[in-house]
Amino acid sequence: MQECELIESCPFYNDQLKGDAKQIESMKEKYCRTNNLNCARYMVFIALGKESMPEELFPHQKDRAYELIIQN
Repeated sequence: MQECELIESCPFYNDQLKGDAKQIESMKEKYCRTNNLNCARYMVFIALGKESMPEELFPHQKDRAYELIIQN
């Protein structure tokens, strides 16, 4: 699989979200560079559009993404 199409503008990928550097790098590899289909941010983007994606949403927060999608 290829890199996520949102990589250049994604606040998570561009280090605008705070967290453990090692964990964040691991998530970037797992979700951004390898398989964005499992990324909570990408799920919201596909279902609701970029404008509905919360800035502070982390890729592993799929439960939150599902809630956002259901509510909209």
